[in-house]
Amino acid sequence: MDLKKGLILWIAQGFGAGRIPVAPGTFGTAVGLLWFAILVAGQNVWLFFGGIVGGFALSVWLCGAAEAILGETDPSSVVLDEITALPLCFAPWTASHLLRQGKMPELEVFFSDRSWYITLTLFLLFRFFDVLKPWPIRQSQSLPGGWGVTVDDFLAAAAVAAMTLAFLI
Repeated sequence: MDLKKGLILWIAQGFGAGRIPVAPGTFGTAVGLLWFAILVAGQNVWLFFGGIVGGFALSVWLCGAAEAILGETDPSSVVLDEITALPLCFAPWTASHLLRQGKMPELEVFFSDRSWYITLTLFLLFRFFDVLKPWPIRQSQSLPGGWGVTVDDFLAAAAVAAMTLAFLI
């Protein structure tokens, strides 16, 4: 395998997390928490929401390329879709803080003694929707290439975001 294909697979497989033989999607989602933390740590609303949109585009492209390299449809080792979708789960919480405080939240808002259980709940809800794939999440997997790999995870994240928004209103 050439260097370019190896790099595409390394990124699409979550920098190695997707190669873990048990629950690769869960480990990919854990890396998604790191991606979320990086986006929040930047303390810039454009970086945060741009990172979600850019992550989506990157996931469509790289996950589609990884499918072609591996010769499989939506291989379980490809977890970039989980990584890039997870921050969307936290978008309402982030936006709520931004609107109330007039600034991006600090990491402690999501990872403190008072909030870790909410972060864990959103993580688990994302895994729940990603694994069960209720309508229309499952149907989105029939989209071609990286679209089918990525859209289902972003729909799962959108479902979690909608639930979070309901609690914030």
